[in-house]
Amino acid sequence: MTSLKYFQGYPESIKDQVHNLVESGRLKTYLEKKYPNPHQINNDKQLYQYANDLRLQFLRNTPQISKVRYEKQKDLVKNALGTHTFVSRNHGGKLKSKHEIRIAMSLKNAPEEMLKMLVVHELAHFKEKDHNKAFYKLCEYMQPDYHQVELDLRLFLVLLDQGEGLF
Repeated sequence: MTSLKYFQGYPESIKDQVHNLVESGRLKTYLEKKYPNPHQINNDKQLYQYANDLRLQFLRNTPQISKVRYEKQKDLVKNALGTHTFVSRNHGGKLKSKHEIRIAMSLKNAPEEMLKMLVVHELAHFKEKDHNKAFYKLCEYMQPDYHQVELDLRLFLVLLDQGEGLF
């Protein structure tokens, strides 16, 4: 059951539902019905603008984002779809920091809700470094259906592993 590799830590009832969806061949149909449209954020400049707009809408008091870009998945941390980095440097006696977000290239062909979920996740790290209760509460504030979209993103990854896509 390699399709369950993205569902470690989920309850058995969810794993059974995922397994049945995959084995019955209904996974693509389920995702197409729920997410009929791809996003139009096709380059790093658009991705930066998208992430910055979300930051300004929900996290006004957080530092400016230095860079947001699509990255080949093999260049990201193992099994990550997105990363955030904070780099502080001493520059002329002043401490300068950069905040960067990298999103897996495979999400270029994902529904917007899934891209938003990942950007929201990385933005939440600007305020909460750990995956704790406050972190997920912040994610839900920025995207109320965050947890459902996260589950569906995992289903999307199973579809990609099968050599298929949505659009």
